[in-house]
Amino acid sequence: MSKMAFLFPGQGAQSVGMCRSIVEKFGSARKLFDSASVILGYDLSKLCFEGPKEQLDSTVYSQPALYVSSLAALQMLKETRPELVASCAMTAGLSLGEYTALVFAEAMSFEDALRVVQRRGQAMQESADRQPSGMASLLMLDREKVQEICNEASTLGQISIANFLCPGNLVVSGDKSACDKAVELAETGGGKAVPLSVAGAFHTTIMQPADQKLAEALASVELKSPRIPVVSNVDAATHSDPEEIRQLLIRQVINPVRWEDSIRWMLENGITEFTEIGPGKVLSGLLKRIDRKVKCESVNEAI
Repeated sequence: MSKMAFLFPGQGAQSVGMCRSIVEKFGSARKLFDSASVILGYDLSKLCFEGPKEQLDSTVYSQPALYVSSLAALQMLKETRPELVASCAMTAGLSLGEYTALVFAEAMSFEDALRVVQRRGQAMQESADRQPSGMASLLMLDREKVQEICNEASTLGQISIANFLCPGNLVVSGDKSACDKAVELAETGGGKAVPLSVAGAFHTTIMQPADQKLAEALASVELKSPRIPVVSNVDAATHSDPEEIRQLLIRQVINPVRWEDSIRWMLENGITEFTEIGPGKVLSGLLKRIDRKVKCESVNEAI
């Protein structure tokens, strides 16, 4: 018997025009965007549908935009395929996407999570502005080789593995000089490197004090035990205690994202197929690299 899990994308999946077809066809999705615009203080639908790309790609704007767009796609799915939504047994989200997963699992309200996501994006941007830093995807190399590269590049500054995405795709994060060195070492070591267009070294201690600012934002938010299990990025496990979840969300900002481990944990605990809900198809691509046999559907356009 098949067992379904929903996956929600993180920063980097955004694109100008995302969610337009869904909002044009589904009034409930339009209401989400309208509510979000009031909370955020700007026209979110205009930004998502028309850009400019430079603004949409910035951390401050892309995080709320992806969060709302993913939930709008989920809203469409609730109306068009309610049996699929009802069958979902587990969920997870990549970095920012973990907030979407928690809202779907009814551990947080839409409004509370949006306010936290907005503050999260602002705090991460502020930390990035204080110190030249960045991230790079290192491809076609295993974990041990990437760790060796980080060890060698660390002579030029702080650097570590920030995202364990899938076999042969790990993201390093740190001081700009160390990241540049890691790119060079990866390419001379038989791999391929792609510097990422991000504000700074996410999921490292360079993001401090963004974690404490996030803690302040989360302190006043009501968290409940999730309706279905939500796999945490920090430890690739599920948690039912709201206070544990709160602390893990704070830690997530400066800790690596264990996405491959999270997917493998889900597979080991009975999940047989996945649905990626939200902009892009990044997570479907990663899943194929983790287990090519597992089915994954992407839901990002109007049905």
